[in-house]
Amino acid sequence: MNTTEATTLKTALDGSAERFGDRPALGLVDGEMLTFSRFHQLVQDVTLLLQHRGVVPGDRVAILGENMPNWGVAYFAITTMGAVAVPILQEFHDTAVQHILRHSESVALFASRRYMHKVDYAEFDNMHTKITLDDFSVDPNDGLKQSFKEAMAQARSRYEQVKERLMRFMDKKGGNYTEGVQPDDLAAILYTSGTTGHSKGVMLTHRNIIFDAQSTANIVNIVETDRLMSVLPLAHTYECTLGLVIPILRGASVHYLGKPPTPRTLMPALAKVKPTYLLIVPLVIEKIYKNRILPKLAGSGIGRNLMKIGAAKKKLQQVAGRKLMEAFGGNIKCIPIGGAFLAPEVELFLRNAEIPYAVGYGMTETSPLVSGSTPETTKFRSAGYPVPGVDVIVDNPDPETGEGELLVKGPNVMQGYYKAPLVTEEVFTEEGYFRTGDLGYVDEDGYIFLRGRLKNVIIGPSGENIYPEEIEAVINECDHVLESLVFRQEGKLVARVFLDSEGIDEKFSTRKMTETKAYDKVRQIIEGIRKKVNGRVSTFSRLARIIEQVEPFEKTPTHKIKRFLYIDAEENTVR
Repeated sequence: MNTTEATTLKTALDGSAERFGDRPALGLVDGEMLTFSRFHQLVQDVTLLLQHRGVVPGDRVAILGENMPNWGVAYFAITTMGAVAVPILQEFHDTAVQHILRHSESVALFASRRYMHKVDYAEFDNMHTKITLDDFSVDPNDGLKQSFKEAMAQARSRYEQVKERLMRFMDKKGGNYTEGVQPDDLAAILYTSGTTGHSKGVMLTHRNIIFDAQSTANIVNIVETDRLMSVLPLAHTYECTLGLVIPILRGASVHYLGKPPTPRTLMPALAKVKPTYLLIVPLVIEKIYKNRILPKLAGSGIGRNLMKIGAAKKKLQQVAGRKLMEAFGGNIKCIPIGGAFLAPEVELFLRNAEIPYAVGYGMTETSPLVSGSTPETTKFRSAGYPVPGVDVIVDNPDPETGEGELLVKGPNVMQGYYKAPLVTEEVFTEEGYFRTGDLGYVDEDGYIFLRGRLKNVIIGPSGENIYPEEIEAVINECDHVLESLVFRQEGKLVARVFLDSEGIDEKFSTRKMTETKAYDKVRQIIEGIRKKVNGRVSTFSRLARIIEQVEPFEKTPTHKIKRFLYIDAEENTVR
């Protein structure tokens, strides 16, 4: 069976089990790898367990847990039986988790021990089964916990009854149980955690996910000998489609840390696994650049002077790039980067250092990838070109700049928002294009360039479009800045900046100063940042002042700042 024949997650998994049976599929860095055959068998076992617990096609089943092989088993067990997976980001607050379970009317839940407390004392009208993700032990409503082995023995003994019940159910629904899962059947509902504060349930079909996975796989060309290190949450569609479904389709292996991806846990794991692909968000590579690369490149007077000379700077960056690739295991083919804006300075380093990277653009609503490229075909500051089969146009482009809202159409675009037909209707044009809410333009070569979110644009004094994200990128390149947020207050541009207090203390010994002197030093640093930024941006984008943000900004799982928490959209003033 060829991968092009896969039209559902079930046909994809069945075909891969047949072709790559003995090859490693999923596993923990320090644990045993599941082969494709074993993974396939586990999926079938868990499917039977769900059927025994009364789960039928169309039912919603939630997954709440950290990245592990069993997360993938649960996801494929749910979707290949025709039920609907509801992945929940583990960072969500207890009340948000419970709201999602109620709104989705989930009848069962897979939750790891680490996060089961988020639902332990809540009541749900529809939920009848909780399964521990770590070992698939079952916690029925009667309180008598069963091990996976015990639950499976009971499920197998009643297999015929379960099969008959399923067939009766499908007859009542007017379906045919023997037909199995169809491409346009709903596969997953993903609740977004966007920067606007409104969490919506994005409905993705089997066709959406499989199309996007196959189109993306054809760009990056993942093969069965490739190894991926998983560091982003699987409940996010970026990691789920690119970091789970694609490897399953192509016979590649995925390795999970089993711990939070801090530098202390990640670097030894990279050295051990030696991955060929590493999916990351910009914040990860930006932190590595600022904390590991830049101090070594410009840590001395000689280094700072050499960094000002073009040829010498490039040579230094190439040496640093080789060391970084060695630290990543030495076998990296590509580092796909997506989920937010990548700082220009960091991208320039990646290019000069000849690190194989590719920037992509996508959304949960587009399964997720809209555009991308190979490392050889990247274009500086672009988000690549549309994946094959996806049409991207610019709505009402500015006659001078060509900028406008990006509209997307293709088999990767969602079915709609769950239980929200009016909101769904609003985001589609009459021609069937999805309104992304992102501003950008497409150049003569077909590459997409993003400018920012439509809702974030600030209109300047003479009608100029001011993109906060572009000013933030300049601010974030400044020394001692960790993150920033630009907004308008009383008619003037203002930025909130979260500073690297440890780095400042290390350089200036501020903790040994009096409170007044330490305050004055921070004010000097902030004023220096403001002057540096204003010297690099257009006159209408200059900052009137900078406010110190004393706590880290609250962010989405892809590390975008939740702007709505800090800015009043109507008044455009900070809260």
